[in-house]
Amino acid sequence: MLPSATEPAARGSAVEVLLAFLKLGLTSFGGPVAHLGYFRDEFVTRRRWLDDRSYGDLVTLCQFLPGPASSQVGMALGLMRARWLGALAAWVGFTLPSALVLILFALGVTAWPTLASSGVVHGLEIAAVAVVAQAVWGMARSLCPDRLRASIAIGAALVALALPGAAAQIGAILLGAVVGRRVLRLPPAEPPARHGFGATRRTGAMLLVLCGLLLVALPLAAAAYPALWLRATAVVYRAGALVFGGGHVVLPLLQSGVVPPGWVSNEVFLAGYGAAQAVPGPLFTFAAYLGAAMPSPLGGWSGGLLMLAAIFLPAFLLVAGALPFWESLRRRPDLQNAMGGINAAVVGLLIAALYDPVWTSAIHTRLDFGLALAALGLLAHMRLSPVFVVIAAASAGGLLPG
Repeated sequence: MLPSATEPAARGSAVEVLLAFLKLGLTSFGGPVAHLGYFRDEFVTRRRWLDDRSYGDLVTLCQFLPGPASSQVGMALGLMRARWLGALAAWVGFTLPSALVLILFALGVTAWPTLASSGVVHGLEIAAVAVVAQAVWGMARSLCPDRLRASIAIGAALVALALPGAAAQIGAILLGAVVGRRVLRLPPAEPPARHGFGATRRTGAMLLVLCGLLLVALPLAAAAYPALWLRATAVVYRAGALVFGGGHVVLPLLQSGVVPPGWVSNEVFLAGYGAAQAVPGPLFTFAAYLGAAMPSPLGGWSGGLLMLAAIFLPAFLLVAGALPFWESLRRRPDLQNAMGGINAAVVGLLIAALYDPVWTSAIHTRLDFGLALAALGLLAHMRLSPVFVVIAAASAGGLLPG
């Protein structure tokens, strides 16, 4: 079982946690579902830090919360093993390898502006069409299995298409929560075994309040002092705090925040998103690419690392804050119904993002469409690794006529 305040689990060092997650950060390809499988093999089967039921409960919590589920599971495992330094070590080990690669790619794009309009980068944009289309299909099948949730998804997509911008997307998520809570009737979850996590409810409440305060205070500070670094931090923090459904859903929130102000062009944005599919670790490290690609005085290594911290900070505050309250939260059917509505709404947001900006920016000719269709077939039917498909699409893009 997970450690409790009275029965703590075997403790380890932050260095042990760092080395364990660094290995995973260098080798964990395949997205969040694959990451959770790697974590189970490493920490349940091999290292025996916790048992299967406790791991399953932890995964359920992190899927319930907004943010990157696999990264939040890693932070919680680090917290369990070596407390606060362990949580930091788990995040650094799992996140830094892919973030460094994406920052280097962003530096290449900004140093050689013609690279953003090259055939190879166009191939990365086309690969993003296939990746997002596969994510939409898989999420729709699992999260919208009935007419009501399909209707919520369609409504959220229509709202996002009719009213582009982050405010409409947040409104669609909130509307999904209200409709789900009032109308949806999901079967009750199996009662879990009770266990604690060693953190007090007071500490958890303080972390949750801090997360909410930053969500309000950062935009207000950016309005009063419109420095680029502060405005970008507010946008990226908001995306990290409000994204339900996995890494792909961060796409519309980030795009609506960084492309319209001109901080990053659509071409550069989608090139980085395509490149993010080819690196191990969490997809949220895409924020490091955006920060590095932004104009001065942000940009470069400092901008990349700042945006990386901004997008993951709410994930840590939410998971560490929710752990002491998890047993009572997951037993409430109204919250489960609201989450069902939210998940359906984020499917709709991803449908809208598949059209704009992903499709409209990448598919210009019949050859583009053919390459996207071939990439989707390799992903969905041939079950090939996204790494191979992204590399193949980038190579083929270099051969397409300009």
